[in-house]
Amino acid sequence: MSETSPETPDFDAMARDIAEVPAVEVIVTVAVNLMSAAAVKLGLSEEGEEHKDLDEARKLVHALAGLLDASTTEISSFHAAPLRDGLKSLQLAFREASLVPDEPGRGPGEKYTGPLYA
Repeated sequence: MSETSPETPDFDAMARDIAEVPAVEVIVTVAVNLMSAAAVKLGLSEEGEEHKDLDEARKLVHALAGLLDASTTEISSFHAAPLRDGLKSLQLAFREASLVPDEPGRGPGEKYTGPLYA
């Protein structure tokens, strides 16, 4: 048995742990993390304006839309429906937060979801 210091991660143990997690759970976890980060960057957290950064939010929302588009056939509608609803809410929040809103079809993630009309 090898010893690792507290600063050195045990990659073998981490690999064993991740091997036990179903792919759907990994996809949903990543999607929720992207949603949470996007919400913070949109100023929707308790701190609000303090962390608002629309450029960063655009990237996160776009990545979330790409992930959901790519994984549509891999996760059930039970998992996908609330994620799609969350994505749409973030897209609408982005449009509302923008001083000069994107044209429909040009907003973050709309390449994957289609035009969003608010």
